[in-house]
Amino acid sequence: MWSWTILTLSLAGMALPVASQSALPAQREAGVSAYPFGMSSVSLTESRWMANQNRTVNYLKWVDVERLLYNFRANHRLSTKGATANGGWDAPNFPFRTHAQGHFLTAWAQCYSTLGDVECRNRATYFVAELAKCQANNAAAGFGAGYLSGFPESEFTALEARRLSNGNVPYYAIHKTMAGLLDVWRHVGDNKARDVLLALAGWVDSRTSRLSYDQMQAMLGTEFGGMNDVLTEIYLETGDKRWLTAAQRFDHAAVFNPLASGRDQLNGLHANTQVPKWIGAAREFFATGTTRYRDIAKNAWNITVGAHTYAIGGNSQAEHFRPPNAIAQYLNKDTAEGCNTYNMLKLTRELWRMDPGSTAYFDYYEQALLNHLLGQQNQADSHGHITYFTPLNPGGRRGVGPAWGGGTWSTDYNSFWCCQGTGIETNTKLMDSIYFHDDSTLFVNLFTPSVLKWSQRNITVQQTTAFPIDGKILLTIQGGRSGGDEWTLRIRIPSWTPKAEVSVNGEKVQSISTTPGSYASVKRVWQSGDKVEIRLQMKLRIVPANDKPSVAAVAYGPVILSGNYGSTSLSSMPTLALGSLRRKSTGSLAFTATADGKSVELGPFYDAQGFNYNVYWATSGQLPADV
Repeated sequence: MWSWTILTLSLAGMALPVASQSALPAQREAGVSAYPFGMSSVSLTESRWMANQNRTVNYLKWVDVERLLYNFRANHRLSTKGATANGGWDAPNFPFRTHAQGHFLTAWAQCYSTLGDVECRNRATYFVAELAKCQANNAAAGFGAGYLSGFPESEFTALEARRLSNGNVPYYAIHKTMAGLLDVWRHVGDNKARDVLLALAGWVDSRTSRLSYDQMQAMLGTEFGGMNDVLTEIYLETGDKRWLTAAQRFDHAAVFNPLASGRDQLNGLHANTQVPKWIGAAREFFATGTTRYRDIAKNAWNITVGAHTYAIGGNSQAEHFRPPNAIAQYLNKDTAEGCNTYNMLKLTRELWRMDPGSTAYFDYYEQALLNHLLGQQNQADSHGHITYFTPLNPGGRRGVGPAWGGGTWSTDYNSFWCCQGTGIETNTKLMDSIYFHDDSTLFVNLFTPSVLKWSQRNITVQQTTAFPIDGKILLTIQGGRSGGDEWTLRIRIPSWTPKAEVSVNGEKVQSISTTPGSYASVKRVWQSGDKVEIRLQMKLRIVPANDKPSVAAVAYGPVILSGNYGSTSLSSMPTLALGSLRRKSTGSLAFTATADGKSVELGPFYDAQGFNYNVYWATSGQLPADV
């Protein structure tokens, strides 16, 4: 993606390595029309998003790194230095132990990139240095050169022979380690991370190159994470086609072939096994320009969002895709796995870069981030623990349930689920998709209190908003060239708004289109101090279930609302009288309504914590026109 160099920055008397983005990637991407800003260019300001970030940073700076290294050291025959072993999915006897550590590497690197947090950087570089020691001891441990994991290499021999019977998904775990190393290399500028990563990638290449096509395809029946994604990223980073060849060995024909022709054959598939493959297909399109990869990724997104997604933006039940449009019949305690939404947002981001004229991608991104992942984190926990599933059954509740099989919260040392790993990544990159650019355009895709430093134009853009409580967004532009600078500001006008207006310096811009589901484009010579105000009208709306339109969630603007049932259990879905909905005040998203003949309070689902809630309702009547 980007090549990096090491610079030196003095901070608090320390010499720090700083990732510096070069002008061009090592390998140019094909089919890209818009570009993200580096994470260090965007920072959050005080908001619910920033509060989520802060809780996660607390955990990342508190967790015992030696405990996270325990299984790597034990497996590679090194001293565990007296550390205590973890429980849950990182216990010494758990099949794919050490899958979570790659997420920690990514989150630490992202923390350093966006916050300049030295402790997070130091944790990342220390961890990488210790992994290098593990890798260097492979001969003594009986492993091949470059191997790196918390379980023995013999697991791959069993996988290749289709004799793996312990529930392990070894390439899934390897992918997480590789992705974390890649991010420490890119965001921190740590060349040791690069060296460890390339040695591990070399082991993967050597191991897979000796398999026939049929052997490889058979092996791909076992979850392998985003191996095609990370290997393609290494190719784009280095320009070495060896890594692209290795990536393409992980193209899973049984999944890719139907999607290439637009066929929905997802029913019954383990959902999070598939989405990383689609992200890999998008990255392989960028690497090769082969339109089949683009079609696979776009068709997968269209099928999943259109036919398999709940109103909150999540998908899957009991980790699996169900028949197309089967929504109302699968409102259970184990809906909406967090990992799936994390990966769908990654896919969405890549697809939008191919087609930045389409607002549909970021309409979905906003839907899923706001209504699923923001509320996935426990606001009452200073370490920002998360739920694996987000229950959508009547009377569902976050934070309770059997182990990870319900909505229970993760823990400091006894969980380490896949969703805990993706959760710490999500909450350390909440700023990475607000703004994008090309040579002459700034895109504003998300409405989040934040500051952008557009260094190429010496411009700072501050976004101030109470969104989504109201639809007013203010952009203040500072800096730029003396005498002004001409460029185009493109603002996403969401499909959910009935009406939008854009003003510059207090005057409504009459010459632009603000049609919902489009971009409003303002091209002018911008001066330092210019202010752009966007007003998005918000109204109540319903989000019907695909398979039963009389069953629906209720939204206000982009926000899914849920009913507060306190400690009351629900044995069936309540019937909501839509015409009874009333907003209590303009300063909050608190509503009242009548359901089953009784008064119920409704509020944002992202705040539905500490009580039993209801999201999908049997509906009667029509929504009031004036709310």
